[in-house]
Amino acid sequence: MIRLAANLSTLFTELPFIERFSAAADAGFLGVECQFPYAVPAEDVVEQLRRHSLEFVLFNTPPGNVAAGERGIAGLPGREDEFRDSFAQALHYAAVAGCPRLHVMAGVVPAGGDVVRQRAVFVANLAAAADSAAAHGVQLLVEPINTRVDVPGYLIDSTAVAQACITAANRPNIALQFDVYHLQIMEGDLARRFVQLLPVIGHVQIADNPGRHEPGTGEINFPWLLSQFECLGYTGWIGCEYLPAAATLAGLGWASQYLTKR
Repeated sequence: MIRLAANLSTLFTELPFIERFSAAADAGFLGVECQFPYAVPAEDVVEQLRRHSLEFVLFNTPPGNVAAGERGIAGLPGREDEFRDSFAQALHYAAVAGCPRLHVMAGVVPAGGDVVRQRAVFVANLAAAADSAAAHGVQLLVEPINTRVDVPGYLIDSTAVAQACITAANRPNIALQFDVYHLQIMEGDLARRFVQLLPVIGHVQIADNPGRHEPGTGEINFPWLLSQFECLGYTGWIGCEYLPAAATLAGLGWASQYLTKR
């Protein structure tokens, strides 16, 4: 069974954030995710989830100073205290909103930076965060992000690196976030990658390539790929973290067979 979650940071952006919950429910989604929900009180999110019978399935830890190019701080030496505090904020938000997964953003390696040291910092922060999250039943996710198009220098740039960090952190509540768009750009061979990684996959996200638009606008054969996910026994959520080529509803034809009419 394919379960789609609308990413409210990329879909329905023609509406204010708080109104996107009802739009997602009206479109037939049963779950929602987002990148950064912190501008809205968690209690307001809970109200929207309850009102529209939605599950909140995922969001990211705070990214740091986005204007300065930061994309997470978990792997930044000297920022450990800041990460601990920002993770506490994310975990509190997850607990209040009933969200069972957090993607821990690792950050970017600066020019001349020490990748080995930064990954060691990331692993240590990840392990400590996982211990805190376990008390709330929250799973942490590590996501490889492409460095060719979207985030040059991102610390976790391949499934091999992500797996190595997960293994090194050695906590049962850490898993892999399998983002089809990022992995198509960096690695390809998506079906085989999925088979190999299925035991450690905690969440899936989708977008087509190039352009990061909805399925059917690019080179990925999504009807076949999604059927493979289902046949292989993946029962988790699939987050629709894509940028609609036009209006959100106009581009949802690809998903009609998976959505629930209310």
